Amino acid sequence: MGKSLFIAEKPSVAAEFAKALDMPLTRKDGRYEDDDNIVTWCVGHLIEMSYPEKYDPELAKWNLETIPFIPDRFKYEVKKEVADQYKVVKELLNRSDVSKIYYSGDSAREGEYIQRLVRQVAGHNPSAEEYRVWIDSQTRDEILKGIRTAHELSYYDALSDSAYARAIEDYLVGINFSRALSLKYGNLMARAVDNKYRAIAVGRVMSCVLGMIVARERQIRSTSIIPFYGIKAKMGDSTTADWKLVEGSQFFNSPDNYENKGLLKKEITEQLIAQLNSQGTLTVVDKKQSVSKKAAPLLFNLAELQAECTKRFHISPADALQCAQNLYEAKLTTYPRTDARVLTTAIVKEIDNNVSGLSNLSTYKEYVDKIHGQGWLNKLSEPKCKYVNDAAVADHYAIIPTGQGFDELSKLSGIDKKVYDLICRRFLSIMYPETIYDKLAMTYKAGTETFAANYTAIKEEGFLEVAGKATSEDKEKEENEGRALMDAALAQSGTIQASFELHEGKSQPPKRYTTGSMILAMENAGNLIEDEELREQIKGSGIGTSATRAEVITKLEKNQYIVVNKKTQVIQPAVFGEIIYDILQQAVPQILVPQYTASWEMGLQQIVDKKITKDVYLGKIYNYVRQGTGSMKQSDFSAQIEAAVAKLKSIYPEIGKAAAVNDVIGQCPNCQGDVKAGGFGVYCTNKCGMSFGYAFGKQLTPENVKALLAGKRVLLKGLTSKKTGNNYDMYITAVGIEPYSYMKKDGQKAEGAQFKFETELPEFKKSKFKKK
Repeated sequence: MGKSLFIAEKPSVAAEFAKALDMPLTRKDGRYEDDDNIVTWCVGHLIEMSYPEKYDPELAKWNLETIPFIPDRFKYEVKKEVADQYKVVKELLNRSDVSKIYYSGDSAREGEYIQRLVRQVAGHNPSAEEYRVWIDSQTRDEILKGIRTAHELSYYDALSDSAYARAIEDYLVGINFSRALSLKYGNLMARAVDNKYRAIAVGRVMSCVLGMIVARERQIRSTSIIPFYGIKAKMGDSTTADWKLVEGSQFFNSPDNYENKGLLKKEITEQLIAQLNSQGTLTVVDKKQSVSKKAAPLLFNLAELQAECTKRFHISPADALQCAQNLYEAKLTTYPRTDARVLTTAIVKEIDNNVSGLSNLSTYKEYVDKIHGQGWLNKLSEPKCKYVNDAAVADHYAIIPTGQGFDELSKLSGIDKKVYDLICRRFLSIMYPETIYDKLAMTYKAGTETFAANYTAIKEEGFLEVAGKATSEDKEKEENEGRALMDAALAQSGTIQASFELHEGKSQPPKRYTTGSMILAMENAGNLIEDEELREQIKGSGIGTSATRAEVITKLEKNQYIVVNKKTQVIQPAVFGEIIYDILQQAVPQILVPQYTASWEMGLQQIVDKKITKDVYLGKIYNYVRQGTGSMKQSDFSAQIEAAVAKLKSIYPEIGKAAAVNDVIGQCPNCQGDVKAGGFGVYCTNKCGMSFGYAFGKQLTPENVKALLAGKRVLLKGLTSKKTGNNYDMYITAVGIEPYSYMKKDGQKAEGAQFKFETELPEFKKSKFKKK
C-alpha cells in the first residue's frame, strides 16, 4: 500500500497536519515524511497567470492595436520566488509510491484555486486517488475529521470552475482596461497633476470600490449644511423635552419649518422662546409605556468582525483579518474567511465542547456556568433558531471560539487578545436570553406647541451581561441614570414648571466611509446599512469576497487613489482617484456601479451552484471585455474629462500647476519639429525618435528642457554622489542629441545614448562640490 500525500496551504498548517497524524516533526526538503504519510505545503500561490509578453514578446509594449488581449488558451507559470517549494510539491505529486493525494489547502475558493493550479502545472501520479480535505479549524480533532470525511476531488469541481473564472475575469479586465485607458488618457492625467506618467490601474472590484468612495465624497461636497433652531424644555427634575412641529403648531405649515425639528430663522424661534418662558409651564398630555425585547446579534463573519474592530479599536480591515488569522492558527477560533453568520445543525450537536472549553478561562467561566445552569444551550436546538441555518452556510459557519488552544493565548499580541474577546463574547451571548427594555414616551403641551421625550431603561439585562460594550461600572451608571429619569418622568402629571432654551442644530451630510463600513458596504453590494438586522435581511451577492475585500482597500491606498486616516480609519479619495473616477465615468461607467459588479460575483456563485457553466460565464466576460475595449478605442472623452478635472482645482491645488503636455517646449535639434512635454519627459512631435527626461537620476522639468534645447546651462540641485553619498549641485549643458536611444535614470551613458551632459565646467571642479 502506498503513502498518503497531504498538501497544506503553508508551513504552519502543514505542521498541524503532521502533529495530527502523529508524524515526527522533523522538517526536511520542504516536507514531513514517515512510513505512511507525507505532508508538504504551498506558500500561497505557487503558480500565476502569465503576462501577455509570455505569449508574444511584442505584447510587452502597450498598443491599442493589440487590445483586447484574450488568448485562446491561458498560460501559467511558476512564481520565481517560490520555485524551490514548487519543485518539492511537483516531485511528491508524481511519486510512484503515492497512492492517495489529499489536497488540504485553505478551505475556500481561493484555496481551491491555488492547489488546482499546482495540480494542473505539476501533474500527478495518475493512479493515485485524489481527495479534498475541508476543515473549519486547525484543532487535531477537526483535522482528523476532515481527513476522515474528505470528498473525492471531483466533488469540488464546480468550486474550482468558479475560481478559475474569477481569476480569468480579473486578469482580462485588469490588463485590457488598464492598458486601453492608460494609452488613451494616461498623459491627460499626468498633465493634470505633475507630468509624471502613471498607468491607470483598473480592476473589476477595485474600480467599483473607488467609485463608491469618490461618489460619497462628492455627495458630501454637494450637500448644503442647513442650520436650524429648535427649542429644548427643561423641567426642574432634570428631565428635558424637545420641540416637535406637529400638526396644530402655529409653525407646522411655515416655510421656515425644517423637518419638524425647528425653524430656519433664529429670531422667530427666539421670539417663541420668550413667549414660552413668560408662561413657564408644560402640561403633560400623554404617557405611553411599553416593553421591547432585543436578541443578541448574529455571530461574526469576517466582514462584521472587521467592521467591529475598525469601530472599536481603529485598526484596518487588513489588520483585523491578520488578527483573525493569528487566532485561527493558534487553534483558538474557527476559520476566519467566512461569509456566514450562523451555525449549522451539525456543529450545534458538538457545540458544548466549544462552550465548556471557555470555562478554563476565568474571564468567561461565570457566563459558561450560567449557560449550563440555566439550560440556555438548548435554545440552539429549538426549531427556527435564528443562529442556526444550514441554508445560510456555503463553505464555513460563523467565526466562533474552539474552546481550545489556550496555551497559545499568552503568546498573542494585545490586539489579538482583544479580538478574541470580541469573538468569545459574541459567541456566548447568542445562548443568553433577550435583553428586555422598559420604554416611556412623554408628550407635553405649551399652548399650541408640542414637546416630546423618550426614555429607555434596562429591565432585564439578558445577553448584555456578557456582550455589553461598556465596563460594568459605566454600564451600571448608565442604567441607573436612565431608570431615574424614567421614574421622574412617570411621576409628572398635570401642569409642571419648565424653562425653554434655544437649541441650535444643523443638517448632516452623509458620513464618509471608514475602512470598516466600506467592508460592510462591499458585502452588501454598495448599500451601507447601519441596522444590523436589516443588513442581514437584504444580504446578497456582494463586491469581492471576504478574503479579498481588505486587500482591495490596501491596494487603492498603495496606488495613491485613496487616503486612509490611520487613527480614525476614515477614507477619502486622493487626486488621482478622483481623476480616474472621471475617466471611468466616461469610458466604462458600469464598472463603477456596485450592483453591476456584484452581479458578476453572483454569476460566480451560480457556477458553484451548477446553475451555469464556467464556459457560459466566461463567454459573457469575453464579450464584456471586447465591447468595453472597443468602445474605449473608438471614443475620445478627453474634453469631458478635462472639464471634470478643471472642477477639481479648488479641492486639489496641485491640479494644473505642472506644464501642460500640449505646451511646445522648444524645437528638436534633429528635425526642427516641436518638442512637447509627455508622460516620461519630452519628445519630438515629428516622431524622429528624440526624447529624454532625466539627468543624473534627476527628472528634468519642462523649464529645464527648454533651456537645454536653447543651448543654455541648467542648475540641478540635490544630486547624490554614488561613491561618497554626499549631496551636491551641478550645472549641465546639452552637447549632443541623437534619436532612437535613451539615457538611463542614473545618468550613465547607455548604448547609443541620445543625450549627453557637459559637467566639467570651470566653476564646478571636484573641489567645488557642495556638501549638504
